[in-house]
Amino acid sequence: MFACMHAPGDGARLLACAQDFSPQVEQTDPDTVILDIAGLGHLFGTVHEIAHAMARRAGAPVNIAVASNPDAAFHAARGFAGISIVPQGDEAKFLATLPVALLAPPEDIAETLARWGIRTFHDLAALPDLGIAARLGEEGVRLQQLARGAGDRPLQPVETPARFEQEAELDYPLELLEPLMFVLGRLLGDVCARLEERALAAIGLRLRLHLENAGEHERSIRLPVAMRSARVFLKLLELDLEKHPPAAPIIKVHLAAEPAKPRATQNGLFIPLAPEPEKLELTLARIAAVVGEENVGSPELVDTHRPGAFRMSAPLQSRLSNKFPSRDREGAVALAFRTFRPSLAARVQAGFISAPGIHGKISRQAGPWRTSGDWWSTGAWARDEWDIELAGGALYRIYCEAQTGRWFIEGSYD
Repeated sequence: MFACMHAPGDGARLLACAQDFSPQVEQTDPDTVILDIAGLGHLFGTVHEIAHAMARRAGAPVNIAVASNPDAAFHAARGFAGISIVPQGDEAKFLATLPVALLAPPEDIAETLARWGIRTFHDLAALPDLGIAARLGEEGVRLQQLARGAGDRPLQPVETPARFEQEAELDYPLELLEPLMFVLGRLLGDVCARLEERALAAIGLRLRLHLENAGEHERSIRLPVAMRSARVFLKLLELDLEKHPPAAPIIKVHLAAEPAKPRATQNGLFIPLAPEPEKLELTLARIAAVVGEENVGSPELVDTHRPGAFRMSAPLQSRLSNKFPSRDREGAVALAFRTFRPSLAARVQAGFISAPGIHGKISRQAGPWRTSGDWWSTGAWARDEWDIELAGGALYRIYCEAQTGRWFIEGSYD
């Protein structure tokens, strides 16, 4: 079942009201919204009770129509005042008196219908199907189906960016860490509950403390994997603030989580269990608080001939810093290469490349690099490789077989 709400000049209020009832909301025009109300009967009762609950929530005069499909609800809400319940199966009879102008036909079809004397939904619905198709074409058939209340299309929900943020203004400035942790625990509980409602987790946290001296103290935590444990988040923030305390009493707290899809893991029967990422992150944070963040991590070789040269890199790409990192390490951008198996057969001609699902002009290229092998056997092979960039910015590795002259796309960079 679908409900439509219509109130001229008040689309923003209607959208907010509709989103209180359902996540599937379409803003059809600036004055009208349609929402999917399937399942709301368990909360509000019958469709009449659902419609009256929506009218009370709107708080102002609004036309509401409930129907079995979005189009019938849309036209009923725009054509009838108050609350309308369109009986399922009798949509054409219920909408019969509405003016055909509500269908917003193209100008040429509107003129034709006017010459024919078609004024209402009933008049249009009663015309023969074959005659409509022959004289008005596909658009005429669509309008006749709408006049009969027989529209069948999916909703196009409004995509609203989800924000997982909470803030609290304190009654008095906080100077100690313990009462601040109490406030953060409540905020984290609310944020994690909202993440759970949308089946999401957090890959990073950003904490902004407004200080009494009009300054701000910002801290960020980058997590190795997406998590949703308020207890783990609270302990990580506590360890970080112990090492980086604010310079003045705190008067306001703002907490934001960066959403991500939760991790999916599958353990093998014969593979030893690894430490849980949450427990490992807490352990590393406790060690970093004792020995320093620069002394915790995994040794990594440095690109040099100096004997014994190495540096410490953060384990599992976990970072405790003042900003969310967008690079694996400072100054080095990581590129992943995705191999196509099998390689895509391609055509390269006059600076253009085409393959199944890939077409474009080659704007930049690097190569060729000749690679070969098995020259000592009957299965010898050789090919020339290029890295190319298309006009749209996509990066690919292509190669040409030396024996056959055929081109292939080996994979893409991202």
